Order: sequence, then C-alpha cells, then structure tokens
Amino acid sequence: MRRKPIVAIDGPAGAGKSTIAKIVARELGFLYIDTGAMYRAMTWKMLKCKVNFKDENKIIQIANKTNIELKQLKDKLKVSVDGTDVTKKIRTEIITKNVNTIAAIQGVRKVLRSKQHKIGQKGGIVMEGRDIGTTVFPSAEKKFYLDAKPKERALRRWKELKAEGKRGSLENIAAAIRKRDYRDRNRRVSPLIKAKDAIVIDSTALTLHQVAQKILNEINKP
Repeated sequence: MRRKPIVAIDGPAGAGKSTIAKIVARELGFLYIDTGAMYRAMTWKMLKCKVNFKDENKIIQIANKTNIELKQLKDKLKVSVDGTDVTKKIRTEIITKNVNTIAAIQGVRKVLRSKQHKIGQKGGIVMEGRDIGTTVFPSAEKKFYLDAKPKERALRRWKELKAEGKRGSLENIAAAIRKRDYRDRNRRVSPLIKAKDAIVIDSTALTLHQVAQKILNEINKP
C-alpha cells in the first residue's frame, strides 16, 4: 500500500496556518500536527519549573524528560504535558512572550523534531510551523508557504482576541507581529524561510477556506 503524503505548511505568525491546516487535514482524512503548540507546551513546562531561560543545558535536560501529547478531538487539538491538559494554558500572553526564546534553542528543537518525525514517519499528516518544509520534513511530498501582509495578520489576531472576549490594541498587536517576524526570520537555529520547492500562497485577500481549497487542489492534482 502506497504511503500517504506528508503535507508541510510554513509561514509567519497570523498567516492562518493552524486553521487552514485543520481544514486540509479534515478534508484529506489526515492527522493534523501543530508544531507551534509543541513549542508552547515546552515553554509552559519551563515556566512551571521556574528554569532560568539562560541556562540552556538545564532547559534541554528537562525537554528530554518531558512528554508532550497532541490529540485531535473533532476540530479541537488537545495538548497535554506529562499528563496535564495545557490546551488553554499555552495560549496565554506569558507563553507568547517567551516561546521564541525556547524555540531558538537548538537542543530543544532537536528533541521536538525527533517527536515530530515519529509522528509523521508513516505519512498521512498535515504539519504546520516555521521550518517544516526546510528542516523537519525537507522531503515532504507537498510543501506550502502561507503569507499575508502584516496589517492583515494583525487584524486577524485582533478579531480572534475580540471573539474570545479579550482586549488588545491593534497597533500593539501589529508591533508584536513585526517583532515576531524579525525574530523568526533572523534566529540562528532553523529560521523562518521558504523552502525552494514550496508553493507560495498570499492569503491577504482570501478567506481561510479559499486558501485551504487552493492547497487541496494542488494536493489532488493527478
């Protein structure tokens, strides 16, 4: 039996990767993997352990002993760390502020990359993140790079917060996204770059479902 393909979706914060990847995975009957959630989960663990974020050796040591589980429950992804449900906890502001520091540590990326490989080695997955098509699965059969203008990405994030009953300044959100983009693209380990063979989709003027359909059309090409 032919192995089902690996679908890699990369792009900057606010490009709609998570929602689009979920739609694509559901339509294909594939497993959806949010690698960003894994880094957020690891960040939660480090904050819980009150680790000095400059002590990379200690962080890597803890990362090696940490068990992160992702379970798809209908349209929701449940994230657990050592048996504790952290699905909501990893979406807090303090995690967002610190996740880049943890994600930039080569040893942590090595640990999580190993976990991601184990999940995806059988194929039939849609994995999204910053370096899936370049570092995690450079041999993925289908690669996509999603992007959108920073202003549009900030507006989307602002609407998400508003829908959740949270307040946020559009200007502050836009500034945070610009800062995140800079850090993601300039970090020493696995920076955010487009894979040479990735199909680029600008979602600025498209709905998330339109983007998902574009991806599905590409995957389903004979």
